[in-house]
Amino acid sequence: MNSEMIYIVCGVSGCGKTTIGKALSQELEIPFFDADDFHSKDNIKKMSEGFPLNDKDREPWLKKIALQIENWHRSEGAVLACSALKQEYREILTSIPSNYIQWIFLDGGFDLISKRLQARKDHFFKKELLASQFETLEKPSKGISVSIDQNVEEIIKQIITNLSIQKSQIGIVGLGVMGKSLARNCLSKKLKISVYNRQVLDKEVNVAQRFVNDQDDSNIIGFDNIESFVASIKRPRSIIIMVNAGRPIDLIVEAMVPFLTEGDCLIDGGNSHFKDTSRRTQHLSELGINYVGAGISGGEEGALYGPSIMPGGSKLGYQQSRKFLETIAAKDKNNIPCCAYIGPGGSGHYVKMVHNGIEYAEMQLLAEMYHLLRFYYNKKPNQISDIFNSWRTCGADSYLLEITADILLKEEKGDFLIDKILDKAGQKGTGGWSTIAALEIGMPLSTISESVMARNISGMKSKRVEASEVYQIQTTKVKEDDSRFLNALEKGYRASSIINHAIGFDLLANASKEYRWDLNLSDIARIWTNGCIIRSELMERISSLFKQSNETSLLLLPEIVSFMKDSVNPLTEIVSVGLKARTPLPVLSAAASYFLSYITQKSSANLIQAQRDYFGAHTYQRVDKPLTEYFHTNWKK
Repeated sequence: MNSEMIYIVCGVSGCGKTTIGKALSQELEIPFFDADDFHSKDNIKKMSEGFPLNDKDREPWLKKIALQIENWHRSEGAVLACSALKQEYREILTSIPSNYIQWIFLDGGFDLISKRLQARKDHFFKKELLASQFETLEKPSKGISVSIDQNVEEIIKQIITNLSIQKSQIGIVGLGVMGKSLARNCLSKKLKISVYNRQVLDKEVNVAQRFVNDQDDSNIIGFDNIESFVASIKRPRSIIIMVNAGRPIDLIVEAMVPFLTEGDCLIDGGNSHFKDTSRRTQHLSELGINYVGAGISGGEEGALYGPSIMPGGSKLGYQQSRKFLETIAAKDKNNIPCCAYIGPGGSGHYVKMVHNGIEYAEMQLLAEMYHLLRFYYNKKPNQISDIFNSWRTCGADSYLLEITADILLKEEKGDFLIDKILDKAGQKGTGGWSTIAALEIGMPLSTISESVMARNISGMKSKRVEASEVYQIQTTKVKEDDSRFLNALEKGYRASSIINHAIGFDLLANASKEYRWDLNLSDIARIWTNGCIIRSELMERISSLFKQSNETSLLLLPEIVSFMKDSVNPLTEIVSVGLKARTPLPVLSAAASYFLSYITQKSSANLIQAQRDYFGAHTYQRVDKPLTEYFHTNWKK
């Protein structure tokens, strides 16, 4: 069912409702109807005889028109000329959601309209009734008011100008969890918006209209017709797409393109693959349409109250839509929006992909800390929550640490809810994309890759249960409280988190060179200081450190070097203790191994090069020869 606008041109008889209504219908290319055509014979006779209609006369007439309005609303919309003198009459006519009705009041004085009525011929309305209409008239408090003391062309121009002003400032496609939250965010910032959701029989029916009805806000209008949705947005248009990545994005873009005009901007706010975004950006630029791939982080709460936004792609498109994006974005500690242009092509979605990779590893790190404390150190969930909260007061605060502490306190019927949750972790794919993206440019991604693999192995629940019964190997437990262990655990956690962030930012730095994006690491970190899932005290410090230095490797910044020198022993100690206790620590141990590899001047790779040369004649370089020279040895002789 389509949902179209109804434009009601109202005012006393003789103000020009029919003339203006017909001209407006031609301008808008929708049908025109005159309310007088729906009067009963008795009403027409009464007025022809010089008697004014009373409310009892008008009620069936108004209800009849109200039914027609419902039909026009479901069809292609309409312009209606109707006196609608009193507010109660207008309320009867409002048989559809009020944000689908645009009132246009033609305002003129008694003398002017009286002269017009004297010149009218073959019309049942008599001049003598004009006074009663002015007595009845209650001017609309909402809508457009236009003086009739000007020619038709000027009146139409003024109406169209006002309608353009009242068009939506921004559109949102897709009313899932994130789309709805972003729409509510826009409304809270007093933005006028249009929303669209597809119609799927028995699955997604009237989603947009039901959402609009729930908002009780005149600044939102809903559509299930894509052409009407696009037409409702002020040009040049800014439209945020919040649908699933992949083919659904292409389908919705293809559906909108015929109705877009040059200079319009489409903003993909989902988790699209950066290569898809690059392709779409290039294709749409050839059509004169700007495309922005904007990573949006923060989940439902972030989308509602202010997310972190990472827009890349068309810079012109970002400049056009930035006022909206920055309005709804979270603000950093200096009240600057957590939103800034990332770079060309798919850079915005690449940065969001890496954000999600860092997020995967941070979540796994906390899970491993919990597991150690629960099954090696004999702590109950509420005690672990206390430990995590103590870390928050010592410079390690983060959103993920905060919510983890909250989760461990949740009870259900006297038991901790965490113990009732099946240990099979889900994922949406962006962590895996990060791993593949890192391999494509030859970068290590140890912690992030291991966090993805940890989720994969968690999915092998039945096989793990079977293996557990076969091996019968249990986690050993510590015999007594050891404050030294807790201190080491905190330092190990903070060190691992630094290593994980360093790995993510190293990937960004090298991708920036590979794809010529010129990424600003300090600004990316700043964008991640609020609104997003990985916001933390560490992120604020990273932003500041990158701003102060040209060094792009986090682990080589002096402040980080000092902390890591003091933390490497606690980190390796925790890994050692955990593995000896038979507790799996994939990300914690990956962080330790990565760091030791990173700071090792002479690695074991010389043997690997020898092996490669032995079986494949791949050659090798020598430490005692120029690096431009390559050698091969016959190893059997």
